[in-house]
Amino acid sequence: MSDGHQQRAASVRYQPDENPPAVLSLGCGLQLVVLGITSIIFIPTIVIRAGGGTDAYLSWAVFGAVAVSGICTALQAVRLGRVGAGYLLFMGPAGAFIGVCVSALTEGGPALLATLVVASSLVPIVISLRLALFRRLLTPTIVGTVNMLVPATVLPVVFSRLADSPHDTALGPPLTAVATVLVISGISLKAGPTLRLWAPLAGVIAGSVIGGSLGLYDFDLVARAPWIGLPQGSWPGIGLDLGRAFVELLPAFVFVSLIGAIQTITGAVAIQRVSWRRPRAVDYRAVEGAVSADGIGKLLSGLTGIVPTQTIAVSAPTIELTGVAARHVGIAAGGVLMALAFLPKALAMILAIPSPVVVAYLTVVLAMTFVRGMTEVVRGGIDHRKGMISGVAFWVGVGCQNDLLFPELLSELAGGLLGNGITAGGIVAILMTLFLEATAPRRSRIEGELDLSVLPKIREFLRTFASRSGWGANMVDRLDAATEETILTLIGEDQDDMKRERRRLLLQAQKEADGAVLEFVAASGEENLQNRIALLTETPDDLLMEREVSLRLLRHIASSVRHQQFHDTDIVTVHVKVPETGHGDR
Repeated sequence: MSDGHQQRAASVRYQPDENPPAVLSLGCGLQLVVLGITSIIFIPTIVIRAGGGTDAYLSWAVFGAVAVSGICTALQAVRLGRVGAGYLLFMGPAGAFIGVCVSALTEGGPALLATLVVASSLVPIVISLRLALFRRLLTPTIVGTVNMLVPATVLPVVFSRLADSPHDTALGPPLTAVATVLVISGISLKAGPTLRLWAPLAGVIAGSVIGGSLGLYDFDLVARAPWIGLPQGSWPGIGLDLGRAFVELLPAFVFVSLIGAIQTITGAVAIQRVSWRRPRAVDYRAVEGAVSADGIGKLLSGLTGIVPTQTIAVSAPTIELTGVAARHVGIAAGGVLMALAFLPKALAMILAIPSPVVVAYLTVVLAMTFVRGMTEVVRGGIDHRKGMISGVAFWVGVGCQNDLLFPELLSELAGGLLGNGITAGGIVAILMTLFLEATAPRRSRIEGELDLSVLPKIREFLRTFASRSGWGANMVDRLDAATEETILTLIGEDQDDMKRERRRLLLQAQKEADGAVLEFVAASGEENLQNRIALLTETPDDLLMEREVSLRLLRHIASSVRHQQFHDTDIVTVHVKVPETGHGDR
């Protein structure tokens, strides 16, 4: 096993399919709740106060947000059929919806908000059913850039919470924040693997104790709250009058839901990167399940009459701190949230945690999110085009978030939609990527049965493609070999599944600056080729089966192999570089 694999194996104590002790699952679930509960309550409060909502509606909205977030967090972990990722993905109210939700409340109150949220919930549900059609937007460049924009967008809001501290304790907030960061960092960096599991919770407890001694913990809030209770308000209902306000606001809700789906995709990809000891290729069937659960969460939010939920980017960095990626943690976190919805005093104990502690905790977590985003961009291979897309999109997002780019104009455009950095940066990254796609050389394509009988036609297709691209015999041989090994491996999967119907194959070939990209599209397989190719480096040659020999040849012929698995589609993308000896044949 390589050093990188050994380090990952040491950092991940419990994988998604493993069962940690119940106490550990509950403790890690509680850490997630402590981390996410602030935004679960903070975002609805901002929306309802800015939109002129009543205290009764605010009480109902906080209750509903906590309960729905708990249900959806557990759903993501459990994975019922095609709903849920089967990973630890924490759900909560979506910050990107703040602007459009305020507009909805101002224009038509809670009933209009509920109607718009229900309508926009169809966006992620439809995307989850046809995720393969959106694969061009699932590039490491877009996913990584959006990941980088999450902390850049959220941290200014997080830092603003330091102003909530009492002004008569000037040294209290910095001392509390520094103590929290030191405890989390010190344990994470120097402690053994067992103690490291509790680093985030230990930091919050230490910071709260120090903050309490300095008068920063709100004991009165805890004392006033009842032990058990229901919200003051009641269900606001759903509006059936689809008038002018609904028509004007629906496009904005739909677009923010699209950006939210991309964020969920980003989170589902990121969580798979950190949840396994041995690196695995991304399973897009789990991504589909995550987006589907995102849609269900928004539907439940709309039916409840509250701000819509989606994946919150705290799960992956928390796993990196604790090393626990087990699904049981997601179930525990969901259960804790659902219980908290009916336990006002317990909720108040979390809400009373000093703001400097929450800020310090989120700073550590979001810093790791930013680094993971950079890693994702680089992982996909960086060149001047991808660097341009990521750099421009990131800084446009930062500029829009901080009102540095034409704030007067953007505040009037699409209801202030572009004032959110994730939305603005995501749009720029998507548009630049689509521009590259539209101006790229035309793809050649051929269809046929996924069977050995199609190879002669494909060989002729590749010869024509290579001739049109100006390549000689050496490149033709390399393309032919890569194609044959890929098709043989896909056929081998069919032979393993006797119940599978005969599949059709779509092969698309496109010229790049240094070679060609071959894209094979067929029905879904059960095992990812990238995982199996990665395992070849640890398999002795004398133990290789016939199909593994084929994969080893593919590994040496292709510069990269990417296998995206969906519920109804299997896509293998193979990059083949022009051999050095091939230049003289042009």
